[in-house]
Amino acid sequence: MMCRVYGVTRAGYYAWRQRPPSVRVRQDERLKAQIERVHQDSRGTYGSPRVYRELKGRGVEVGENRVARLMQLHGIKARMAARRYYRGPMKRFHASIPNRAREVQLTRADQVWVGDITYLKVGGDYRYLAVVMDKYSRRVLGWVFGKTRGVWLVVRALDQAVHARQPPRGLIFHSDHGMEYSSTLFGACLARRGIVQSMNRPGKMNDNVHIESFFHSMKSDIVHGVHFAHDHEITAELSDYMPFYNNRRLHSSLGYVPPATYEQQSA
Repeated sequence: MMCRVYGVTRAGYYAWRQRPPSVRVRQDERLKAQIERVHQDSRGTYGSPRVYRELKGRGVEVGENRVARLMQLHGIKARMAARRYYRGPMKRFHASIPNRAREVQLTRADQVWVGDITYLKVGGDYRYLAVVMDKYSRRVLGWVFGKTRGVWLVVRALDQAVHARQPPRGLIFHSDHGMEYSSTLFGACLARRGIVQSMNRPGKMNDNVHIESFFHSMKSDIVHGVHFAHDHEITAELSDYMPFYNNRRLHSSLGYVPPATYEQQSA
């Protein structure tokens, strides 16, 4: 019946069934295995552009469209988290603390740091993660996870970054208008270290987009779709992820190299 529908002879159909796979098909099978290895090494976080770049780095001669086609065909895709936007009342703007970060032409690391806090769910409760990042290289310099939200969280993350980098005086630290960053204590900690404070402009929600982008990537990579029952589970995941992000994860805005490599190349 099928042979009649497609207009082929029965002998031709069985000859096609017995014919060995073509060279192209065999190449696709080998390439699929290489793609799966790269995807697995990335913890399931790479889409086709990063998989293609990683394959090229490993000496595999292949086109980007072919990688994208095979990944789509076999359902190999990057983990993605849906973006959610919450509109609330505007924080009081401190006119004495403008956005100084946007005035800086970045040419090296340790010119502008950015910081923020995000929520992470453990069991039925929320936890808090404060992060400090270098705006130039997107490298995570300090992070602190805690059960409660307070100025101590952002101060400890700042202390980690300062200890790791020993930045020059005049470094700019940029954040939103969160109560922790607006506090007198945090401002005093910055001043004592010779760090200049900077904050978002009124109504400009994208002024701190670099660290917001990091939080989105991090949640897509290790949080979305995962249930953490205990604090030690998520802290172990974070402890493993931060070095991976800094030293191995390819960053599209840095020319598909990790932040640590970008700093080495620019130095």
